Amino acid sequence: MNKLSQIGITAGALIMMASAGSCTKNLTFNDSELKIIGTDSTAGIMPLLTVDDPADTALLNSVSSDLSAEDMKSSYYDILKLRMLATVRDSTNEGVGIAAPQVGITKRLVAVQRLDKAGEPFEFYPNIRLVNLSVEKAWGWEGCLSVPGKRDTVLRSKSVVISYIDEKEMVEKRDTVEGFTAVIFQHEVDHLEGILYTERKRL
Repeated sequence: MNKLSQIGITAGALIMMASAGSCTKNLTFNDSELKIIGTDSTAGIMPLLTVDDPADTALLNSVSSDLSAEDMKSSYYDILKLRMLATVRDSTNEGVGIAAPQVGITKRLVAVQRLDKAGEPFEFYPNIRLVNLSVEKAWGWEGCLSVPGKRDTVLRSKSVVISYIDEKEMVEKRDTVEGFTAVIFQHEVDHLEGILYTERKRL
């Protein structure tokens, strides 16, 4: 999701990268995804998929699969997070959230800027799902890093309950989120279901 206002950013702490030569045979990332992620933790921003390219659009409309425990323990996962964070914080195209499919990785991973927390840190949510959406909804403006140069209004729930895997404890956790941060979560989780905000208006 693209940045809608000037706000301060404090990156959340990331797990230190494990050795880049970790075994890949038990990972669920495909060869193309491993190539996109790379093995260099300093590689920086990733190319964004956009609706301007039909091949990109086809991937953006695909449904993402869960990350395995092996994925989340791998150096590739750590590098992916570092590079997704660099991409969403790129000063030339800044956002408040990003989903893995937007950089060509069809896995259930999003980064969301927690505007509802002190310091407004970016946090990662592997295998995230929306388990409850409030009946009360509101229209609001949205934009998207994958839909450049456009904005539109979308009807979203005012609060959500998310479930995700705690990557340190490898257990499911839940969180209740309200306000604009809840909108960011809904926008990013839509990406994991192959839905763009421009399509949400027709659902």
